[in-house]
Amino acid sequence: MKRVFLIVLDSCGAGAQPDSPQFGDVGVNTLRSCAATGALHIPNLCKAGLGNIEGLDFLGKEPSPVGAYGRAAEASMGKDTTIGHWEIAGLISKEPLPTYPEGFPEEVMEPFRQATGRGVLANAPWSGTEVIEVYGPEHQRTGDLIVYTSADSVFQIAAHEEVIPLEQLYEYCKIARRQLQGRHGVGRVIARPFVGEPGNYKRTANRHDFSLEPPGRTLLQAVQEAGLASIAVGKIYDIFAGAGITEHVYTKGNADGMTKTMAYAQQDFHGLCFVNLVDFDMLYGHRRDAAGYARALSEFDRWLGEFLPELGQEDVLIITADHGCDPAYNATTDHTREYVPLLVLGQQVRTVDLGTRKSFADIAATVAELLGIALETPGESFVREIM
Repeated sequence: MKRVFLIVLDSCGAGAQPDSPQFGDVGVNTLRSCAATGALHIPNLCKAGLGNIEGLDFLGKEPSPVGAYGRAAEASMGKDTTIGHWEIAGLISKEPLPTYPEGFPEEVMEPFRQATGRGVLANAPWSGTEVIEVYGPEHQRTGDLIVYTSADSVFQIAAHEEVIPLEQLYEYCKIARRQLQGRHGVGRVIARPFVGEPGNYKRTANRHDFSLEPPGRTLLQAVQEAGLASIAVGKIYDIFAGAGITEHVYTKGNADGMTKTMAYAQQDFHGLCFVNLVDFDMLYGHRRDAAGYARALSEFDRWLGEFLPELGQEDVLIITADHGCDPAYNATTDHTREYVPLLVLGQQVRTVDLGTRKSFADIAATVAELLGIALETPGESFVREIM
């Protein structure tokens, strides 16, 4: 194959895994919750075989699907963005990244305060929108940084753009990233800028992630080392700390990400285009907006109908997710431990049920074989099944 487009519908889970209760998630199913709203209209995804995947028959089974379809289980010990994407790229994380349900200890916070010269507010797990409503006014008065975490392995810094200029906020995040290594090596340090006034704050699209470097060689590095294009769209560059990426573009949401992916489809390149569409997770999953999530999936489906004709004879499209974030699961506002859907489309791809894959890493093994490059990964390629 000449080109592989790998699109991650961030958090689009396909139902609870057997070990989901160990992660605090019982009976979760992101796609089922979206379907229950009545706002989900995804004929192109269903035609590809989404409803034929085990556990998703509530979407309606397609008698003549046009793609290969299945689901993948997460083998890593986590349910976060970083570990999910690393596994898609061929690395299985046997140990979870550190989390801080009680906030960060002084051995973390004191060096951070010293290096930035600023005080810290919050320092506990918070909803990103709620924490700025509670601490925003004090932050504006004092200039202290709002530092918070979640159930994920993240160190988040929120600051008003008129109080802390963006570049200064990014520099504070780089300081935290350099400090948070080893046993305090969180998956991501995240800049969370916002604007507005008390009672009417709004987070902006200038979020930036500073990720831990992957602990091993990924699919992206294998593609780059083979001399092929390794293109990152959206937050992929940040998730992999730039490792193995030859070209990247950031996006300001799903619509922008789909526009930029379409632009790459209209270019001539040989290699991988790895895309993350973040709005599903950030705007709808965490905010428990099931109808909004359903509408966003419907928007992607309309775009997919326009994108598929851009695929050439030597192209393959893989659509999947990195974890779940069930918008109707009220026990938490965090990610949910779920299978992820797996759809493969292309002129040379045959219709086949891929069943339940043991690991997201099967995707990495498959992409590597499709592009004819070497990659050591515990994942198992399904090229022989789909071609």
